Order: sequence, then structure tokens, then C-alpha cells
Amino acid sequence: MSFLVSLRRYPLVVATVVVGLVTAALWLAGADDAARWLGSGFALLVAARQGWGMVRDLVHGKVGLDVLAVIAIVSTVVVGDFAAALVVVLMLTGGEALEDYAGNRAQAELAALLAGRPQEATLDDGGTLRRVPADQVVAGDVVVVRPGEVVPVDGTLVTATGVFDESSLTGESLPVTRSAGDDVLSGTVVGADLVRLRATATAADSQYQQIVDLVRGAAESRPEFVRLADRWSVPFTVVSLLIAGIAWAVSGDPMRFAQVLVLATPCPLLIAAPVAFLSGTNRATRHGIIVKTAATLEQLARIRTVALDKTGTLTRGAPEVVRVVPAPGRAADEVLRLAASAEQASAHVLAHAVVAGARARGLEPAAADGLREVVGSGVEARVHDAGRDRTVVVGKVGYVLSLAPDALAPDLEPGELAVLVAVDGAYAGAVVLADALRADAADTIHALRDGGVEHVMMLTGDAQVTAHHVAAEVGIDDVRAGLLPADKVAAVSSAQPRPVLMVGDGVNDAPVLAAADVGVAMGARGSTAASQSADVVLLHDRVSDVSRSARIARDTVGIAKQSIWLGIGLSVFLMLVAAFGVIPAVIGALLQEVVDLVTILNGLRARGRADAVTVPAPAPVRRAEVPEPVR
Repeated sequence: MSFLVSLRRYPLVVATVVVGLVTAALWLAGADDAARWLGSGFALLVAARQGWGMVRDLVHGKVGLDVLAVIAIVSTVVVGDFAAALVVVLMLTGGEALEDYAGNRAQAELAALLAGRPQEATLDDGGTLRRVPADQVVAGDVVVVRPGEVVPVDGTLVTATGVFDESSLTGESLPVTRSAGDDVLSGTVVGADLVRLRATATAADSQYQQIVDLVRGAAESRPEFVRLADRWSVPFTVVSLLIAGIAWAVSGDPMRFAQVLVLATPCPLLIAAPVAFLSGTNRATRHGIIVKTAATLEQLARIRTVALDKTGTLTRGAPEVVRVVPAPGRAADEVLRLAASAEQASAHVLAHAVVAGARARGLEPAAADGLREVVGSGVEARVHDAGRDRTVVVGKVGYVLSLAPDALAPDLEPGELAVLVAVDGAYAGAVVLADALRADAADTIHALRDGGVEHVMMLTGDAQVTAHHVAAEVGIDDVRAGLLPADKVAAVSSAQPRPVLMVGDGVNDAPVLAAADVGVAMGARGSTAASQSADVVLLHDRVSDVSRSARIARDTVGIAKQSIWLGIGLSVFLMLVAAFGVIPAVIGALLQEVVDLVTILNGLRARGRADAVTVPAPAPVRRAEVPEPVR
């Protein structure tokens, strides 16, 4: 169907087919002269049209390969082989339609993402629902999204819980459950129940629109590698004319000149490489990797140095509960549940981690009131538990010791942080937190080295001890710690060998991402500044996609080069055979169509298999130091 659409877009292709059929009918009916005049005249008109375009290109300093097709048409008409001339015309005019068809195949997922952009939204205006264009939603509006609808803007969930399908946005196949207060990204699809969310951005500033803009830029870009294909036009034209001229001179038969040139068409050079790059960009998008410009794929394929930030890149970037150390006579679950009950009203980052840790273990916090938060120390609250009230204190060692003298700080492993818990003035236990290393961090470093990366380094603003501890866990030898953003830029600018890839996620990483040969921003919920400065944005919050993107790039560039050389090699071989007069011009033109198809189909291999995106299995939690935030 898409190929038929391409035909409608290119009426010259249809005209060529019609003229060819009429010419064939005239020849079969015995009207040889009429067939010759119709076929030859139409072919010359097309040659004149292409020649005029070629002259305009030359005026602008561009030498294209269409000169070979024009010469082939004219030479076949001169020697009286109008059938071969029409086949060359069909090949020439059909190239655009074929390229359009291949491009549509390669960009299927990109088109789906663009088409899925939400157009309308339902606002809850004090109990009255009204439908408005999505671009009229402003921050603070309450948006109602029905089951099966696409979330139109970024927002926070107002409904207690909601189930969302994020596969069209991130590639994850399983539905995701969000709770009240959680961020919800535009572009996700609501599950079985209606949800309400409070908009935090307009449609133009929402995550989905940013991704659409990135994808559009990727689809419209043309990398330097593909432009390099045009540089082969002059030598390829010279070689083709040389072979054709020698064949004519040696044989004395001008037909040899035409027979050679019909096989010297430019389609493999002009179509195969762009198709490969479009296919590679499409493959990356399917895995949740947005490559802003197709030229980045070429750079990714050549990466020799990789620099990574620590927090949020190699580590998760947020504290997590890793274990609970209860006091004698206390149960670990009881200690964690009481701590979460007291912390649930606090906005502190550690409070969120404690509450999330409890809920992850199926422990629902009890009702609490009377919260008293001491900045820099901890919280105290009255918890209503099992029919009685308890005074629960959670916080730093010194603060809890002042209220529960029997409190004891637990033994901690490197990179761990403990908050102590006291109940009714008695020590109850400790909740141990850590910024866990990503389960796929070490494997990613190994995969990068296996893919040809020679130098891996960590660039972080953290202390030396912390940085070296994390680096040792993942296998990085070159550690630069205590760096300011300017220091990171200097480190990347001087890094060798090049090209250099930098991976980060925060606002402070934006300058170094822009300075790197290839900047990669981690995670769909990462810093907007980092995403805008980066060349690649990873929608999945996993560092393994760094090595995946490099592998896709290597495959894409390899297939693009292979397609170019395959087309050139087949064309030159067939030209040499045709120089001996064994391939009639009309057969040669048909064979060149086969060469075109072979190279284009080879370029489409860069799309890869339509395999599902896999999520790495959970690994034992490793620790990175969590600096204690000021409460």
C-alpha cells in the first residue's frame, strides 16, 4: 500500500509505465516506427529533464551521479535500442518512489510516535468536564484521562492509584502502577480505570513533545557519512565512462558503450546508505534510545573513550532501604513500618526513601499526626498503631540519642547511611539506606570495552573515597573526583583517544554533554537541560542502553558501508561483463534494478529484529555512599 502511495506521489513513474505499455503494444501490433518514435521521444524528454536538473546542481557546486543515467538514455536511443532506454527511464524515475517506500519502512516506529501525540484533553473545571485542545492546558489544571486515552500533558497523579501503559513512550511492555503524587508522563496510555492528574507543564513543554521534537530531528537529519557517498560520484562516473569508452573503442561497436552505461546507475550509492541510517535510527527508537541526529550514529560507531558521571548514572541517584537492624525484642518489619508512619508527612528525601522502602515490602504506614520536624536532625510524630498512640522519633544518631539514651548506631558497610528509630523513648532499631549501584553498571562497562572502547573514566563531583569505591565495583580505573562542571568539560576536551562519549543525567552535566563528541542523557525523567545538551537521550532509566546504542551504531555504519560497496562492486562487475557484449542493453537495465533492490534490502537490515526490550534481572544491591542531606 505504501508503495502505491509513492506511485501517486510521483506521476512521472506512472507516465513511464503507461508509455512503456503503449510502446510494447505498438511493437507487438507491428507498428515498429510508431513504437520507436514514442519510446525514444519520451526517453529523451526525461533525459532532458534530468539533464537540466544536473546543470542546476553543477551551478551550485554539486556533482551528482544522474549524468550516468542521462548518458545511458541518450546512447541507447542513438543506437536504436528504445526498449533499453525506457527501462533506464523507469529505473531512474522509480528510484524516488523506491526510496520513499524504503524510507517509510525504516521510519515506521518514528511515524507511530509522531502520530500518537495527544491532540485534546478533558479538564475538570470544578466538577464540570470540558474538552479542550491539548495546547490550552496550563500548569495547575486538573486533567481527566479516561481508560485507553493518551495522557496529554505531564502531571502528578491526583487519583489514589493508576495503571499506565508506557510502551509507546519507553518500550517497556509491562504496565506501570503509579500512586498519588507520582509523576505521570504525557504520551502514556491509561489502563482500565479513569484517572485525574494535575498538570505540571503545558503540552508544548511536556516530555512527550520534547521526545517528538527529538525524533523529528533524527528523522530529518542527514549524517556526514551519507554525504560522503556523494563524493564517490566523480570517480564512479569516470570509471564507468572509461570502461564504456574502452569497450566501444576495442570492439568498434557503439552498442557496447550503451550496454555498459545502463549498468552504471547511481541508485546503490544514493539510496542504500540513507536507508541504512534511517533503519538504524528506527531500531534505536524502538529500544527507547532517541538519537537526535543521524550523524551521531556514525560517531557512536567510532567511540574510543567513554566518560560517566556517578550519581544517577552508575548509581540510581536516590537512597534506598537496603536493610533494617532491629533492637533486641523488636521485629524488622515493625521498626520499618513505624518509621514510615512517622516519616510519611515529611518532604525530606530520606523520609520518602523510608516510606517507599516500607511499601515495597508490603508494609502500609499507620495513621499519624502531631508531626514535629527538626531541621537537620529528624522528625517526631504521634502514630496511631494497633489501637494505641505511640511517639515515634526518626533521625540522626545524635538527635535520637538525646531522646532515647539507649540508642546504638549500627555497624555500616562502605557507602551506607543509617537513620535511628525510637518508640516511646526507647531505642527500636535502625533503617539502613544506600544509593545502590545499578544492576547493569558493571556489565555495561565490560560491553563497551568488548565493543572497542579503549579508555573508560568516571567524572564526578563526589569525594575521592566514594568515587573510587564505586569505580572499583564496576571496573573503572581512571577516576576524576571532586570536579566542578568546568573541570568535567576540561577533562572531556583533553581525553584521548577520540571520539569521546559522555554519559550524565543532571543539570550540572549539561555543559560536559554538549562538549563531548557524543553526549548521552540518562532517563526520561532526567534533567531537561541535560537532555537538550545531549546528542542521545535514553528513555529507559538504565545505563546498559549506552552500550546498546553503541552496538546499534556499529551495526548501522557497517551495513551502510557494506551496502555502498555491494552496489559499487556488483555494478562494476556487470559493466566489465557487458564490455564483452554478452549483456544486451535492456537486460543490463533490468539487472541494475536487481542491484538496486539488493543494496536497499541490505540497508534495511539495520532495522534489526523486532525483538522485545528486555529488562535486566535484579542483582544483589551494591552500595555507594549516600551523603547525609540536611534535614
